[in-house]
Amino acid sequence: MERQWRKASFSADTGSCVELAEEDGSILLRESDDPEVIVRTTRKKLRAFLAGAKAGEFDDFA
Repeated sequence: MERQWRKASFSADTGSCVELAEEDGSILLRESDDPEVIVRTTRKKLRAFLAGAKAGEFDDFA
């Protein structure tokens, strides 16, 4: 079965966004402009990362 990649509705159609897919209980992440590089994580770890991002913990990277 082909992976069903999803991107946020906030992403513009520039081809430079992060996409997510699910496979065998893991969450996969990739950048749309470099789709061959895939990071695998868990729902729990992704949830913690997103909570930190929403709280501004990574704002110094921008």
